[in-house]
Amino acid sequence: MIVAAALPLVAEYGATVTTSQIARAAGIGEATIFRAFKDKEEVLDACVAEAVGPDHVLRELASISLDEPLATRLTEAAEALRAHMERMGTVIGALHASGHLRGRAAGPAARDAGDGPPPDARARSVAALRHGIIELLAPDRTAFRLSPEKVASAFLGLLFTRLQSPAAEGDDAPLTPEELISVLLHGTLDASPGSA
Repeated sequence: MIVAAALPLVAEYGATVTTSQIARAAGIGEATIFRAFKDKEEVLDACVAEAVGPDHVLRELASISLDEPLATRLTEAAEALRAHMERMGTVIGALHASGHLRGRAAGPAARDAGDGPPPDARARSVAALRHGIIELLAPDRTAFRLSPEKVASAFLGLLFTRLQSPAAEGDDAPLTPEELISVLLHGTLDASPGSA
């Protein structure tokens, strides 16, 4: 409850957020925060752990109806993963901008890469996301030329490349979720007669 209330405030104010603001947002007394956390640094570290953790996006992936058409399921998954990456970037970016994560040995969620989860946690997160996508592919398993595991890896690869592409316009703009799904499911060749 405290971390959930703190996350939007951390995204907005970074490390300058006060425990008083967090307490008001959570609807609790400020002293209650210090019963759950040693200090504000620990609250901020818990916010980073929540922002980079896959639990929220995995719940969203699991809520996508398997009765929807494959393209719809994958588009919804792409949107859920985009929102997850955006939230992660916003929280970590706000903390960096306010100087919180620079040059300090942060808690477990901000160790090793400076502000991301440790490599083994990162690998577990990617594996969990990949499994969530495999579950979404399961109803159409027989329609693929590749295994669902490889299709899920291709989907995540395309999506993460799209999310890391700089903002541009026109033909230089990153693929939309619909274009990404079209490339994944149908490739890039024009299927009309006489092409290729």
